[in-house]
Amino acid sequence: MWVTSQQATLTFFVPFHSTLRAVAKVNVVAMSTSAQSSAETDSPTTSGAAGEGTVTDRLLGLNTRYAEAFTDPGMDARPVLKVAVVACMDARLDLHRALGLELGDCHTIRNAGGVVTDDVLRSLTISQRALGTRSVILIHHTNCGMESLTEGFRQELELEVGQRPAWAVEAYSDADQDVRQSMQRVRTSPFLLHTDDVRGFVFDVTTGKLREILPAA
Repeated sequence: MWVTSQQATLTFFVPFHSTLRAVAKVNVVAMSTSAQSSAETDSPTTSGAAGEGTVTDRLLGLNTRYAEAFTDPGMDARPVLKVAVVACMDARLDLHRALGLELGDCHTIRNAGGVVTDDVLRSLTISQRALGTRSVILIHHTNCGMESLTEGFRQELELEVGQRPAWAVEAYSDADQDVRQSMQRVRTSPFLLHTDDVRGFVFDVTTGKLREILPAA
């Protein structure tokens, strides 16, 4: 079933199960915030009195609406599909819609680039050993900001603040190759129980399609 919400000239389509109707209705409002009429934008429930307040204030107002319609789905912390998705934090990736996922289906772990770092392995280890996931999906995307950075970013920060970050930038110029590296990092981690179903993809931000990347031979 599909619900259509029109704000200004934009139309959003949100798929959902009947048990999540109230949640989906509120999500449509949240997705179309930027297209709201001036009257709605000035509402105290979305942006504070007389249009004042920060983006966070407006989001808190939308959360109030969400909470009013929210019902406890009665789930526990274990993902229904026993899958963990590691992806870039890019705002153009709507993982649940792109993969047809529902609330409670998966774990989502996101960072700049969607790269497999020590902290991602920490989350994956907890996901598998404590919460029962078995499959891992890795998603990079086209036109990623990480492709315009280098490890020199750390030196620039050091010159600016007087301290070099302990973390690596994990910049890359070839998304396909970085997906392969990420797959290898997952598959060779001694902490993970399940490494037989690890697959990597590049999401095209212009078409919405996933392109699978085969692991290194």
